[in-house]
Amino acid sequence: MEHTIELAGATIDTRNFINGERVATGDLFANHSPIDGSFLGDIHQAGENEVNAAVEAARAAFPAWAALGPVKRGELLHKLADLVEANIETLAMIETMDNGSLLRSHIRGVMPRVAMNIRFFADWAINKLHHPAFETRGHSNNISWDPSGVVALITPWNAPLMLATWKIGPALAAGDTVVLKPAEWTPLSASFFADLTVQAGIPAGVFNVVNGLGKVTGMPLVSHPGISRISFTGSVPTAKVIARAAADNLTPLSFELGGKSPMIVLGDADLDLAATLAVEQYDNAGQVCLSGTRVLVHHTVADAFAEKFREKVAALKQGDPRDLETDIGPQIHPVHFQRISGFVDRAKAEGIEVVWGGEPNAELGGLFFKPTLFKNPPVGSEIVTSEIFGPVLTMQTFDTDEELIAMANGTEFGLAACLVSGNREHADAVTSQLVAGTIWVNCFFVRDLSAPFGGSRKSGIGREGGTWSFDFYADVKNTVVSPNGWKE
Repeated sequence: MEHTIELAGATIDTRNFINGERVATGDLFANHSPIDGSFLGDIHQAGENEVNAAVEAARAAFPAWAALGPVKRGELLHKLADLVEANIETLAMIETMDNGSLLRSHIRGVMPRVAMNIRFFADWAINKLHHPAFETRGHSNNISWDPSGVVALITPWNAPLMLATWKIGPALAAGDTVVLKPAEWTPLSASFFADLTVQAGIPAGVFNVVNGLGKVTGMPLVSHPGISRISFTGSVPTAKVIARAAADNLTPLSFELGGKSPMIVLGDADLDLAATLAVEQYDNAGQVCLSGTRVLVHHTVADAFAEKFREKVAALKQGDPRDLETDIGPQIHPVHFQRISGFVDRAKAEGIEVVWGGEPNAELGGLFFKPTLFKNPPVGSEIVTSEIFGPVLTMQTFDTDEELIAMANGTEFGLAACLVSGNREHADAVTSQLVAGTIWVNCFFVRDLSAPFGGSRKSGIGREGGTWSFDFYADVKNTVVSPNGWKE
């Protein structure tokens, strides 16, 4: 039975990674590239036995890893980040082949961010994870962050390794041990990363990878009584399943879920800037949870904005993501492609006007869907309220700020918002009323790892970033010391 894939000049093991060793199973699932549908290899799926073994390995490794302390752990994590940086081009091609995202983005931004995630949280644990002692009636309150145990991390397919290390970094820096289940559509970069942890000297059992479908692999993981924390990025329906499974053990949860964010253009906006930011919402073929897919434009500038937006969309190049000139690649998987097509076809059947796109790219075939814009869909319609997670935007106009706020907040989500305005007071007045975890004003996708990140409403539970991450991955403890009773 074949256990490896040769890709991008690297050998990738397709078996599970448990207690520092590769574990094969008789249950395999096929992995294909979204670029051309080519078969990449068979992945070994972990069942309940393998999940139990991974959790037990992580539990056994936990005391020694926790006892190392943040400085010693930081040294190993910096070695791991060094290895990521030494393998950026390899990791970039692996991920591009596996999930279809742009190679240039992986090389220039995504994979360097993987290393940054690891370094940042390692350093934060050493230098910034502290709270000044404070007194209560002469007693000293001393805050500390203790490692919590074994954490289960379930990560998505749209930026697999970068979003995984957004969780792996703080979890390992906090002194926890990890069982990672990557998305079944994109397992390869996590497997390659596991080998890098060995090269970095991270002890066996500290980091484990189990591959497979949610029902087969994810369910025994999130319902395991040996798990101390569960962090999940993905859809609302899956989060509900995880929450129910975790309830029996009262396992703390962190969820980063869906979005249907507004991209707002006020009447006083710089329209060139607005059009530039609007076209960025097609990034990663629309497979970005933070995208402002609902473009809300003041009626006085709607026509001028739309023309500038059209010009920029027309300049986008759709094609093979390995071509460094490509702007938009394929969708991730045939199942997801059909989901996007379904949303678009239903909106067209309802008579909603298509401004551009609205169909697969017939010239490219495969999983390529044209950038799409619907104009003036009815408030509350499916295309406006449901997360599509593809290159499909809607544009609606508004007259007053009151109407705008009602439209912007008119979904069950609250992940992000983007607003373009030429007036600071006007921008402040609008942003203060928006329901969102992150709001960008005259910019998009600017993220600092020390800032809180997460969603409101059904877009998530909790916040990560800086100390907020450690508040979740650690047990925050207060030691109260009396001035009385000392004999020295």
